[in-house]
Amino acid sequence: MAGTIVPQRPALKFVPATRIQQSLVASAEKQVLLWLALRTPASINSDHLTLLGFISQCLAGVCYALVRVNPEMLLLVTGCLFLNWLGDSLDGTLARVRNRQRPRYGFYVDHISDSVAAFFLMGGLAVSGCVHPAIALGLLIAFLMLSIEAYLATYTLGRFHLSHGWFGPTEIRILLAIGNIALLRSSTFKIFDARILLFDFGGVIAIAGMILFLVVSIIRHTAQLYKEERIA
Repeated sequence: MAGTIVPQRPALKFVPATRIQQSLVASAEKQVLLWLALRTPASINSDHLTLLGFISQCLAGVCYALVRVNPEMLLLVTGCLFLNWLGDSLDGTLARVRNRQRPRYGFYVDHISDSVAAFFLMGGLAVSGCVHPAIALGLLIAFLMLSIEAYLATYTLGRFHLSHGWFGPTEIRILLAIGNIALLRSSTFKIFDARILLFDFGGVIAIAGMILFLVVSIIRHTAQLYKEERIA
């Protein structure tokens, strides 16, 4: 109807969560990312970097799948992991340096991209022959559960943990790259007269570590929220 006034929805009040990064290489990585951000051409923006990180992680999964045909594809996986680090880590730093931050958009797009790309990465690893498919699936499930816990903690506590203990995404990429190089020499090693796939051994340790971090985080955050919202 002409002349009808449509009420506007009030603007959402959004307070960005405090970012907590305490991993092994966090301090040095921050300096490198700042150096890169200050030298990034003006024609490149954060969206370009986010897309680079997403595509390169998906391509890493494709390259893992092709390892069964050509083991040297592991070198391309390592290159894709580097590009993934560059895009996934630099996008936020670039936005902050240029004061072009979109905290809700950036948080959502960055982490939904990470979740989808993780499916491609672990899917490729599962069919690569480098690791048992069940272990690759376990890695994906543990990663997604740990991510869900981190996102819930971000919403309820206002703190976003980018790392757990000394490990964060960058350390995981470094370990994967080292593992890729080791696989070029041998995909198995010997324990008590049994031959075990290198990535099976590493995958089981990674799953156990993520489950441990998950359980500790759930207990700590549940206790904190209980205390802060105690009913008299």
